[in-house]
Amino acid sequence: MKFSISYIVVTKNRLPFLKILFEQLLSNLKEDEEVVVVDGNSTDGSREFLQNLFNEKKIHQFISEADRNQAHGWNKAMLMAKGIIIKKIIDDDVHDYDAIRNCRDYMLKNPETDVCISNSLQCNLTNPEVITTESRLPWFLKWKSGAINTFSFGDVHMLIRRSSLSYIGLYDTQFKMMDWEYSLRISFLKANIAYYTGCNSLSVATPGNVSSTATKKLLKYEGAIGKLKYNYPGDGSEISLYSHIKIAIGKFIYRFKNNLQTEAVLPPEDELVKLYNFYYQKLKEHNSSYNREFID
Repeated sequence: MKFSISYIVVTKNRLPFLKILFEQLLSNLKEDEEVVVVDGNSTDGSREFLQNLFNEKKIHQFISEADRNQAHGWNKAMLMAKGIIIKKIIDDDVHDYDAIRNCRDYMLKNPETDVCISNSLQCNLTNPEVITTESRLPWFLKWKSGAINTFSFGDVHMLIRRSSLSYIGLYDTQFKMMDWEYSLRISFLKANIAYYTGCNSLSVATPGNVSSTATKKLLKYEGAIGKLKYNYPGDGSEISLYSHIKIAIGKFIYRFKNNLQTEAVLPPEDELVKLYNFYYQKLKEHNSSYNREFID
């Protein structure tokens, strides 16, 4: 079968989030859509949970093995994907699959489009009622007009044409903040980017994320490389707001080194499910509250 889109999931020891994610994803999955999962050799029951889904033919491709870093895992998933379009699905975020399909359909109708990005919503588990909007549209428009050579955006809401990987490449495995480097590279290469004014994802900052180990020294070092390599002047968002939130929450948890296990800091599973159901509802309500359009 020819898949129109591949949803790729990379995870490690995130079982509470995986249960919520796959309930939503599999209940929304269409016949021409593929699910690819790369597990980083989990020890919390995630591997067994995912293996059962694979054995039941609910997910199409699945491997579980150690990764060298998160970029390594995501690169595996992109290389495994068979769909015309690839959508990264982060295990602890919330996704509007109808909005994602709007972006996919636009890309299928416009085969010159390499990448589609959108606005994004953000929140965190420590203050769940506060949901903010992040838009990179002003910087996209400046880039589109030629006023700037490159701009940054988070990859949580990005769709990629699989055939375009031969031009834009995979994630750079030397970067902790890999989405920041990837966005600069894509825009610097003058890839054909479309902007969707809806929100196909809501980013939830949770404890135990990879970004929590990013030090100021490392971010400064990576920032210097990005600015030099891509002639990036900075725009007040040296890394995406999404990444800033992830780092802030992660570092708060990271201070308590003896409490790094996800289960020790997350709310009970039933409360987590209720909270995520609330987020899914809010994302849908947001997208239905205004007219959305594509800017090419």
